[in-house]
Amino acid sequence: MTTGRDDDALTWDGDDDPTLDHGAAAEPEDELETRPASTTAELPKGFTAVGKGSETLDSTDAPAAGSVPEGSSEAPAVTPGRQPMGNGALIAFGVLGGVYALYAIGWLIGGLRLQGRAQYLVTDVMYQGSLWLAVLAPLLWFATTLLLTRTSRAWLRFTWLAAGVVLLLPWPFVMIGAIGQ
Repeated sequence: MTTGRDDDALTWDGDDDPTLDHGAAAEPEDELETRPASTTAELPKGFTAVGKGSETLDSTDAPAAGSVPEGSSEAPAVTPGRQPMGNGALIAFGVLGGVYALYAIGWLIGGLRLQGRAQYLVTDVMYQGSLWLAVLAPLLWFATTLLLTRTSRAWLRFTWLAAGVVLLLPWPFVMIGAIGQ
C-alpha cells in the first residue's frame, strides 16, 4: 500500500529549490579570523556592572560608535522612572474592566426592571437621565481612575478600582433583578 516514501507528508513539492533559501549566507572563514575582537564591552548608559569580571567592562556615558542612538525606532523607549506593567497587572486590569462592564449592564437591566415601580416618584425625563447616568457611572469611574492614576503607583490605582467595585454595585439588579426575587 505504501509507496516507500514515508516522509512525503513532511515535504512539499519544490522544497529543494535553491532560490528558496532564506538563511544567512555563510561567511568565509578568513573573514571571521580578520575581525578584531573587542577586549572590553561597553554597558548602556545608566547601567553598572557587578560581579566577577565587572572591572573589565567600560561603563562610560558616551555611546559607542557602532551603537544604536537613543531615539531610534528599533527599541521601544521606556521612561527611566517608569516600569512597564507586568502580566499580572494587565490581567487584573482586564478582569476589573470586565467587572465594570458587567456593572454597567447590571445597572441597565436593574434600572429597566425598576422603571415601572419607581417611575411614579420622578418624571420620565429625570428617571431616564438618572438611569443613563447610573449605566455610565462604572465606565466613567474605570476610565477616570486609569486616567488620573497613570503616573501613580500600581497599588493606588488598584485601590481606587477596588473602591469603585464596592461603591458602584448595581443594587437595583441585586434587589429586584435575577438575584433578589
